[in-house]
Amino acid sequence: MRAFHVCEVATLREPFDLVILGVKAYDTRWSSELIRPLLKPDGAAVGIQNGMTVDDMTAVFGPERTLGAVIGIAGNCFTPGVIERQVGRSGTWFALGAPDAAARDKVDAMADVLKHAGRVDVTDDILSAKWMKLVANAAEMVPSAILGVPLVEAAHIPGMREVMDAAGTEALAAGLAIGHRMVPMFGQEGIENLSPEDYAPALLDAVLGGWSLEDTRVAVLQDWIKGRHAEGEEINGLVVVEQPRRGGQAPVNERLMDVARRIEAGEMQPDPANARLLVPALER
Repeated sequence: MRAFHVCEVATLREPFDLVILGVKAYDTRWSSELIRPLLKPDGAAVGIQNGMTVDDMTAVFGPERTLGAVIGIAGNCFTPGVIERQVGRSGTWFALGAPDAAARDKVDAMADVLKHAGRVDVTDDILSAKWMKLVANAAEMVPSAILGVPLVEAAHIPGMREVMDAAGTEALAAGLAIGHRMVPMFGQEGIENLSPEDYAPALLDAVLGGWSLEDTRVAVLQDWIKGRHAEGEEINGLVVVEQPRRGGQAPVNERLMDVARRIEAGEMQPDPANARLLVPALER
């Protein structure tokens, strides 16, 4: 593989047929602008990312060159350039689709590339799939990161599984109010037929059972360990914005983001004892 530093992008001249963005959700806009001159007029870009990044990409690349994707995978990375992939190709899952009909002819070519890394399910409602991934992320990412322990351990701390399920359920309610649908996720057949009350917990069960080893730390916690900004605002923070806008409430996600912001500000540290700050939000 030919690897280039981000600063070397300006030296490249050969345009690309396909581009895969793997940056953090909050870096989507500038990285899209960076690569835009190098994407062929009939090419396609896809974001293998958490969060609802499709709009930012579409604004840069146009609807005819933008695809959306969801990924199910787990890994740890604490040493630069050394990635511990904890789920192999057979267990890795993608949902892939075109948010706009103008890009549907690009889906097969992108799917052929992603199939080298895992199973690819093509969907006609990728925006719903991305929001349903956000439902799973809202339940796992910030809640377990606040505790500073691997996801499996966090889910067994008293009261925390209830907090996680509530965070996911609030996220689901926001998505349904926006107009998204419960869709098949993570290759789990029939999960879309569950009731809204059962859907979010079932997604978290899938994550815990299929993509979490005993030492798997969520991306938010890995970022905090490295002193980096995490994607809380693009996941739980988005629920906090959208639920009230749609006439609902998101007290658990509000509490999660309050604590997460204090951690990012250096006022607190991730710690299992932080569960005492989260569990009371279930009573609101």
